[in-house]
Amino acid sequence: MQIYLVGGAVRDSLLGLEVHDRDWVVVGADAQTMLKQGFTPVGKDFPVFLHPVSHEEYALARTERKTGKGYGGFCFHAAADVSLEQDLMRRDLTVNAMAQDENGCLIDPFGGQRDLEQGILRHVSPAFAEDPVRILRTARFAARYGFAVAPETMALMCDMVENGETDALVAERVWQEFAKGLMEKQPRRMIEILQECGALKVLLPEVHALFGVPQCAEYHPEIDSGIHTLTVLQRAADMELDLPERYAALLHDLGKALTPKDILPQHIGHDIRGIDPVRSVNQRWRVPKACAELAELVCRYHIRLHQIGNIKKAGKIIKLLRETDAFRRPERFQAALNVCMADAQGRLGKEQSPYPQRQHWLEVLAAAQSIDTAAIAAQYPTQPQKIQAAIDEARAQAVRPVHQNFLKKMKQPCS
Repeated sequence: MQIYLVGGAVRDSLLGLEVHDRDWVVVGADAQTMLKQGFTPVGKDFPVFLHPVSHEEYALARTERKTGKGYGGFCFHAAADVSLEQDLMRRDLTVNAMAQDENGCLIDPFGGQRDLEQGILRHVSPAFAEDPVRILRTARFAARYGFAVAPETMALMCDMVENGETDALVAERVWQEFAKGLMEKQPRRMIEILQECGALKVLLPEVHALFGVPQCAEYHPEIDSGIHTLTVLQRAADMELDLPERYAALLHDLGKALTPKDILPQHIGHDIRGIDPVRSVNQRWRVPKACAELAELVCRYHIRLHQIGNIKKAGKIIKLLRETDAFRRPERFQAALNVCMADAQGRLGKEQSPYPQRQHWLEVLAAAQSIDTAAIAAQYPTQPQKIQAAIDEARAQAVRPVHQNFLKKMKQPCS
């Protein structure tokens, strides 16, 4: 029985990165051998066991054969006669198909180390085409490392999409890979790769539809709505925003693909038009509630949040704070402002431009929250219908001087 360190641990150690998880392959053994040595089996579908002490995963060397469409259409063969090279051959990319023996010697039958050095993601064998999840994984690794996809691998991915393999992907698996990719250092690379191979049109047609939609060059030097979306997403990553915020950044402008070109430059209506596409994506991929809610909130309100300098009356600010549920959920409101900032700075040459709107919204919210709402409510023991209006007026009075000072700085009149 021989044991080898495989996969991501080998890849990341060669890149000089910190290794978080280690996976092992066992050659020359079967399930009974593993059980006798105290290993605990994991699940029924894969010959994977947990080490009795470290609890790390040890998998029997195996081969696999395609039996149907999608990522689940496989049967596996795990036995003592399966070699390490046979096991590595079933893996997706050469950079993931390397192993180290107990002495730390590298086993690299498919040139993974060379591809690491050259920054290339290349498929190991034609079996890559049997699992559509590998398209998403390749795009995700491009987002993590900034690597290029080998031309022959890109061609294979295009063929997979054309043959309908991506149609068989299930919602949970798509979201799992998307969520991981959004949290990588260069998430725009994931979207670019999916767009290039045609998978974006299948998986996220709402985002795909943005490419080629023009914008007003005065506000958007990048002009193309799809490019702007990528830039905003990347700015959100550079700001180290969390998953709901990055997801909202990706979907914030979906309405632009549905907005007539003659009114699109004036930003008229695309925030409202985007709500249905955002909901469609949320439902199709069963997006977690926190991500779904923030994406819808940002899509609906980001233009109005940008334009606080055009609001002259404090009462309208209070109304908008209530509409966005900022009083009950201030953390979500602040997350929306973070995405707005990424949107404003997600434009060519504007990455470090000031965005005073974010801080001002937080200041007016703090001023409005300083009001003792319980004391106001106590003034109307027999007229509860008047309580909300009284609270709103008190909040407006608290907000008014703060907003007047902001408008003065912005050189806008106030009433």
